[in-house]
Amino acid sequence: MKRFLNASLAGLILTTGLALTTPAVSFAQDHRYHDKKHNDDHEWNDHENQAYRVWLKDHHRKDVEFDKLKARDQQNYWNWRHSHSDAQLKINIR
Repeated sequence: MKRFLNASLAGLILTTGLALTTPAVSFAQDHRYHDKKHNDDHEWNDHENQAYRVWLKDHHRKDVEFDKLKARDQQNYWNWRHSHSDAQLKINIR
């Protein structure tokens, strides 16, 4: 019984460790965001992530995950994004 508990505990620790090391971007890829000002929804995917990285760089921002930004800053991003298409940002569309 003690071996079983030790094995279960070890499995739990390993699984939790993997969950903690998964990057936040993977978590964000399954999210949809609503843009209040433009009244539309945006799916977070690789293209959106690339555009967001350009926005961070252009606005001299720290590398912070989008869902951790203040609502005002998220809206500023969506405002910017509406005038910057994937083609303008040279994001490879496959």
